[in-house]
Amino acid sequence: MTSRSDPFSLELSADLIIRAYQAGIFPMSESKDDPDVFWVCPETRGVIPLDGFKTSRSLRKLLRNHTYSIRVDTDFATVVEGCANYGTGRENTWISDTIRTLYGELFERKICHTVEVWEEDTLVGGLYGLSLGGAFFGESMFHRRANTSKIALAHLVARLRIGGYRLLDTQFISDHLKTLGAIEIPRAVYEKQLSEALLADADFYRSEGGGISDVCLQATSHIS
Repeated sequence: MTSRSDPFSLELSADLIIRAYQAGIFPMSESKDDPDVFWVCPETRGVIPLDGFKTSRSLRKLLRNHTYSIRVDTDFATVVEGCANYGTGRENTWISDTIRTLYGELFERKICHTVEVWEEDTLVGGLYGLSLGGAFFGESMFHRRANTSKIALAHLVARLRIGGYRLLDTQFISDHLKTLGAIEIPRAVYEKQLSEALLADADFYRSEGGGISDVCLQATSHIS
């Protein structure tokens, strides 16, 4: 069961969103054009244990041999546009213009991050989420080529492991995320993990010194 509530009487802002995530709550909108958000605090939370990320053998081979380039934090607007329009025939999205604006502000403050998969000059997959302490809150991902969202997620997991993160929050889980190692945990367990992760000294950019490709493959050592 998911509870929807409005626990904050303050004006909606990027700082309020940070406070919400620190409390285990996140915002969504009913539609693209809805200026309002509702606050969500699921009874069970989706997470991917950073030592439990899984891939198929074919994806592991792709991670070794693909020719895409992986970039971070270079094109927030296009990543969010891809996430909002992911899937054929999609008529609606919870990523509203309000959310784009506020998360864009968080991106400028280096709290929101993107992982991007590029084919030459074309963005073909990626994801975005928020980083607070040692917790990363995955918001959405998309692909325009087969498995490019999985490549982005594998890169994210490796980056978080190098960076000293403790928690990768997926909010909800799907059958797709289950195949990659996502599990559901009760709210009380999540809140304990969150409080510990928020105190961790993590660094999203620690991997810039090199070695992420090797860790990316190590992070996929659990073959499904």
